[in-house]
Amino acid sequence: MQYQTILFDLDGTLTDSAPGILNSVRHACRTLALPLLDEATLRRFLGPPLPASFRELMGLDEAGAARAVAAFREYYPEKGIFENEVYPGIPELLADLKAAGKTVVMATSKPEAFARRIMEHFGLDGHFDAICGATMDETRTDKAEVVAYALRTAGISSPQGVVMVGDREHDVNGAAKNGLPCIGAVYGYGTAEELTAAGAVALAPTVRDLYRLLLES
Repeated sequence: MQYQTILFDLDGTLTDSAPGILNSVRHACRTLALPLLDEATLRRFLGPPLPASFRELMGLDEAGAARAVAAFREYYPEKGIFENEVYPGIPELLADLKAAGKTVVMATSKPEAFARRIMEHFGLDGHFDAICGATMDETRTDKAEVVAYALRTAGISSPQGVVMVGDREHDVNGAAKNGLPCIGAVYGYGTAEELTAAGAVALAPTVRDLYRLLLES
C-alpha cells in the first residue's frame, strides 16, 4: 500500500522521551506527597494523555489529576522536555518522505507547544506540513480528537492514502475512529501484542522496517 499522507505520533515513535516524562511524573509525586510508583507503573504513563494516566494509575479524581498535571509541568518545560533523544534513522526517514512528495503531519497527545519546541530543538520541524497536538487546558487530549484536528489542519478530507504511525493502542484506536489504518511502531513503548490486539495493520519492529513500509512497499 502506497501512503501519500503520514500522521506520526511523537513520544515512542519519533523520539525516546521516557527519561523526561518519568522524571516529571516523579517530580509531581514528590511535590504532591503522592506515593512514588514502581518502574513498571511509571512506564504506563508513556503514551496516553497525562490527565487520564494520573486518574487511572494513581486513583486521582479530576481535581487531583489537574494538580498533578500542573506539578508535572513545573519540571517538564524546563528540564524534562530535553531529557529526550531522536530514534536513530528518524531524521533520514522524515527527510526522504518529504523528498518523495509525501504529506507529513504530527498528531500527538503531548501539548502542541511542547511538540513544536521538541521538533525545533532537534531541527526536525521543517520536515512537517503541520505539527498538531493537545491543548494545554486539556480541552483536546483524546487521541481521536487530536487525529481529527490534525486532519483538519492539514486540509485532509478523505482517509484514502492516509496512515497513522504510533507505538501504543491509543494511536491505533484514535486512528480507527477517524477511519485510518495505523502502523505499530514496536520499537517504541508498546508491545507487538498490544498493537496487534488494537488492530494495527502492520508492525515495524525497527525504524528501518518503518522506512520499508512507508517508502518501499
